[in-house]
Amino acid sequence: MSLSRFVYTFVLYLLLPLVLLRLLLKSRQNKNYRLRIRERLGWTPKKLLRHNIIWLHAVSVGETIAAKPLIERLLKDYPDHALLVTSTTPTGSEAVKKLFADEVLHSYFPYDLPYMVKRFIARVKPQLLIIVETEIWPNLYAACAHKNIPLLLINARLSKRSTKQYLQIKSLVSETLSHAKVIAVRSEEDYQHFMSLGASIKQLELTGNIKFDIKIGKDKLSQAKQLKTQWGLKRPVWVVASTHANEDEVLLTVFQQLKQHFPTLLLIIVPRHPERFSHVEKLLLAMPYFVQKRSDKMAFERKTDIILGDSMGEMLLWYATANIAFIGGSLVKTGGHNPLEAIAFGVPVISGRYIFNFSDIYPLLCDAQIAWIENSPEAITQRIRKLLASNNLLIEQPSIVMNLSEGNNIHRRCYYFIQSHKGVVDKLSLQIKNYL
Repeated sequence: MSLSRFVYTFVLYLLLPLVLLRLLLKSRQNKNYRLRIRERLGWTPKKLLRHNIIWLHAVSVGETIAAKPLIERLLKDYPDHALLVTSTTPTGSEAVKKLFADEVLHSYFPYDLPYMVKRFIARVKPQLLIIVETEIWPNLYAACAHKNIPLLLINARLSKRSTKQYLQIKSLVSETLSHAKVIAVRSEEDYQHFMSLGASIKQLELTGNIKFDIKIGKDKLSQAKQLKTQWGLKRPVWVVASTHANEDEVLLTVFQQLKQHFPTLLLIIVPRHPERFSHVEKLLLAMPYFVQKRSDKMAFERKTDIILGDSMGEMLLWYATANIAFIGGSLVKTGGHNPLEAIAFGVPVISGRYIFNFSDIYPLLCDAQIAWIENSPEAITQRIRKLLASNNLLIEQPSIVMNLSEGNNIHRRCYYFIQSHKGVVDKLSLQIKNYL
């Protein structure tokens, strides 16, 4: 073990009690954080142990949804293999269960301590490890190299800020990355950032963003139409997705302004984390609007002004009902969330200025005039007013049109934008084939 990895491991051992304490504290709001802790320590349940396992790690909901087309391809191409998907968060775990049920195995990701990682690998015996996006775990990477387990880092991204932070521990990061067989990056910028951290040209491949390969199932469009029939087919719908603390209040103020000009406007607000559902509910109930919660499992009424999306795994369904979407995590310094899910449904996107997690995508979206970055509540309000008043946005709804290529100008621009960037899963499949 190198000195840098020894220091890293020593610090991680010291932090472990605090990490476990944090889990327990978070479990006060979401009990799932205190469940299945043994899996995080490397004790994978025996019922999950199979032969010929392909291990894919997707941290949480966003990465799981992004990996869905690849997971489906792996299930199709390798029927004699079992696919184990690991998550870090309870919401990620729920997403795996909802999307794939019993088609895949699931476990929590082990903490990156040598004996926990070795225990996990010894029990699972994976033939291949695929890590979605940028998860750089020194002990895991080293253990895979020691056991000759090919490790592929896919949809890899590194923002300028993350690169600067990693450069401060470059020797450790460079050593870790050297154990990866393939680093499939999203953009040229990501390519250069990984190069600066010591990745080799032999490892790096510019494949593009897997999130462009999102598939829109007709079942989602059918479900969306049923919902819209409940609250009124011709009502404009604004979906506010993946909000974080201090964003809801700002966007609810915007809604109040919009409601003056579009009295039938319906707001669907979806907090990013389940532990914030109750807080947002209190904000909504304090407003002079009729509010319904998805968790009540009641039919929506025509008089409903706001729907609280307090359910898991339904973000795509909400987008299928939308005319316009605002992507949260962008009014605060979180870095934004995936805008492509909305675009895939022909829904134009508005975002705040903090979009550094998707700095490779937003310039393309803005150039195509299907996304806009606004820096103030007033600017957001004006942009939505303008969009709702133009392009027949309310006449032809994506979930009603069904074929975006035949929709209005914005729908068509969204459709052709997504189509022009597809094909990432095909490229990744060729890489995976080399190691199976």
